[in-house]
Amino acid sequence: MSIAEAQSEQQMSSQGSVAEDQHSYSNSHEVTIRHLHLELDVDFQREVLYGHVILSLDRKVASRKLILDTMDLDITKIEVANGESDYVATTFSLGAHHPIIGSPLAIDLGDRVNRVRIVYSTTLGATALQWLSPQQTAGKQHPFMFTQSQPINARSWIPLQDSPQVRFTYSARIRTPPGLLAIMGAANNPSELAGGEYEFEMFQPIPSYLIALAVGDLVFRPLGLRTGVYAEPSVVDKAAVEFSDTEQMIKATEALYGEYRWDRYDLLVLPPSFPLGGMENPRLTFLTPTILAGDKSLVSLIAHELAHSWSGNLVTNATWSDFWLNEGFTTYVERRVVEELYGRAREEMEATLGRAVLQEEMATLDGNAQTLHMDLKDRDPDEGATRVPYEKGALFLRQLEEVFGRTVFDQFLRAYFERFAFKSMTTEGFVAYLKAELLDSDTHRAKLIPLEEWLYEPGLPASAPNPHSDAFLRVEEQADNWLRGVLSAEELNGGGWTTQEWLHFMKYLPKDLDQARMRQLDRAFDLTDARNSEIAHQWLLIAIRRSYELAYPRLTSYLQSIGREKLIKPLYEELIKSDEGCRRALAIYQVARPTYHPIIIAKIDKLLSAAT
Repeated sequence: MSIAEAQSEQQMSSQGSVAEDQHSYSNSHEVTIRHLHLELDVDFQREVLYGHVILSLDRKVASRKLILDTMDLDITKIEVANGESDYVATTFSLGAHHPIIGSPLAIDLGDRVNRVRIVYSTTLGATALQWLSPQQTAGKQHPFMFTQSQPINARSWIPLQDSPQVRFTYSARIRTPPGLLAIMGAANNPSELAGGEYEFEMFQPIPSYLIALAVGDLVFRPLGLRTGVYAEPSVVDKAAVEFSDTEQMIKATEALYGEYRWDRYDLLVLPPSFPLGGMENPRLTFLTPTILAGDKSLVSLIAHELAHSWSGNLVTNATWSDFWLNEGFTTYVERRVVEELYGRAREEMEATLGRAVLQEEMATLDGNAQTLHMDLKDRDPDEGATRVPYEKGALFLRQLEEVFGRTVFDQFLRAYFERFAFKSMTTEGFVAYLKAELLDSDTHRAKLIPLEEWLYEPGLPASAPNPHSDAFLRVEEQADNWLRGVLSAEELNGGGWTTQEWLHFMKYLPKDLDQARMRQLDRAFDLTDARNSEIAHQWLLIAIRRSYELAYPRLTSYLQSIGREKLIKPLYEELIKSDEGCRRALAIYQVARPTYHPIIIAKIDKLLSAAT
């Protein structure tokens, strides 16, 4: 589709954008959920959630059916009501199961029904849920459970309209075993255990993928007037020190892009099996413990998840083909916040690494997967979660900033967040807004922006920004001197390098680096046992490629102790390139698999199955 066609098909609207959602069965154009109330018990023995959900409806047309999204839920009873009348049973049917999008649940509403109560339970293997034994937690004393609803996993623990175009408020009452704390991405004050029953309220309307719940042995530490961190007792103090800049991040982002609209911003450090770096659930970002480096070198992830409070949570991609509107904008805002707090040099290092990773990954992707607006018809939306929407999207916005000037572009972006707050946006809708509010204001500059290439064509435009880091040039100079024998490994300035400089150094090393030189680096800087998860990851990649056996015990423990996809999947991908590596991968995975999240299990199962 050309940009001209896109603009004629869908113009900007103060109501946001609406488009066909290929990953939802719901008939939200006829009947829409406006409020959702959950009553759930958390059963660790059976590893299920059970109870009911009440859906308050906005009936737009005279449709007598409500169609919801479900994935392997056990539906036992559905009742309907009108106003304050009593609930009465109604008929319903569950459609055929689709491996990606689950089953449609069709409910007979009758003429005047505006509330539906569904009694149900989750089933084993629900894609949104991970149940952890005490041994899989930091404290080793209590079990743990958490949800991951994005992109379309909410339907595996709640029957609902699982589309980013549908926004609703919600409330919940969660019952847990004694001694465990339940927290959600919603207003609550569970500073102390409340006898196993917790109540929550989300006053701002959100899409389904942002509903989040965690239950475990958790304590809280305040970070500021509106910020704090939850974690297991043995982790929380370390996390509080690492994340102490969170309040300053909020202030910096507000100064750039307007008021923070979600009241509080708390963080939850999950056990190491959490499959993502972070998840931007409103009011309560979920985080991997792998960013606890001890020197704040990885807290740009906090800036990223916070930035979602504007790009993603406030203005949301209307479909998963528009994912770059969430992640590209968020990566751009993240870098601006990092620059405000830690300086331009730090930001440029991270932007340079980001572009390098993007180009490496694009070399492995087909043309469709390299476009910002990716065609995901008949595909799992998770397939679109590459670095393309993040880094290519951020580079596109950076080019707009460079061409029109930072002051002008900041004003444009701030107005965009304000105008479409609590609404959804398509790529076509954004293009129409961009043209009307920025490009048409200076047609000479607009000609320097190759929109068609950015949005609908693979690769990067020739004019794409190319971030530059002087610090990296100095690292390269030292690396060259070491490789030529001018410097010994001990004479490298590695002890003074940041995480970003170390990552660039290791990426800069030649592919055929011999094992003698690897041993030199290892002796000088103890890289095999690096506590920084990102540095260890990059070193282990090199170790696999060069058959550096001294690192194999750490490789095994690394893959069996964390579940973050970004850090573990590339290691498995590298291992299976050789027969010996494939055998090692299978042996490691046999032990690690029960500790991984269902989302990761599905991906690694597929990867290893194709290799054997």
